[in-house]
Amino acid sequence: MIEITGLGKTFTGQDGSTVRALDNVNLSVRDNEFLTVLGPSGCGKTTMLKMIAGLMPWDEGEISIAGNPVRGPGPDRSMVFQNFALLPWSTVLENVAFGLRLRGVSKSEREDRARELISMVGLAGFETKRPGELSGGMQQRVGLARALAVEPKVLLMDEPFGAVDEQTRRLLQEELLSIWERTKLTVVFITHSMEEAVLLGDRVVLMSARPGQISEIVPVPLERPRSSDVGGLERSKEYVEITAYLWDRLREMHEERRAKNPASLNGAGR
Repeated sequence: MIEITGLGKTFTGQDGSTVRALDNVNLSVRDNEFLTVLGPSGCGKTTMLKMIAGLMPWDEGEISIAGNPVRGPGPDRSMVFQNFALLPWSTVLENVAFGLRLRGVSKSEREDRARELISMVGLAGFETKRPGELSGGMQQRVGLARALAVEPKVLLMDEPFGAVDEQTRRLLQEELLSIWERTKLTVVFITHSMEEAVLLGDRVVLMSARPGQISEIVPVPLERPRSSDVGGLERSKEYVEITAYLWDRLREMHEERRAKNPASLNGAGR
């Protein structure tokens, strides 16, 4: 479905200094796969996701989706952001239907589709509310429904649950698993959480510290569907072992970076 070949990106600051964000990234994402991406802070995860979305140019390499080169945003992709990115003056119904309105879908058709998705994400009855009247978790549900409304082939998610509390995060993870099991979209999901990466993913892509490269791809042999027994999965031997392995690898990267440049840790985690 998604092919990334030799992807590279260098940012140049106003003072002329350069930062190599990504270097020779090669990755294949399978059709209908739920792929999670994990790595140290600043390794270029979000940069890569924005490039797949067509929101940011790159310096070297190619990205294609279903054989078509990515040259900019397209109707085959939707993106869900960590900061919700909702229209604060619009209702839940209007926010979810926004992409359909841009595509010229009739009002009755887009509102029917929006109501269906609002119900799917558990927000039936909140159609007339505005984002400021909703909790963070509810806002992220609106963002997910809006992304699904345009029926994309690829769903790109940039730490979508990073700004909500732990209880809400767990509920949203279960909801997302349930939705994916019904839609079988191709999903690329960026996260800082080893547990989340393993719980959601078919495979976990582990990226190295900057400049970001694909360090390893770890398969997740947990059975699907998973939404009905998340607790059981988290207690399974396979889940515990994979999560522990990912933490060991991330800790190794952290130690290597500290050995090479102790000053780089001053902004760690930002």
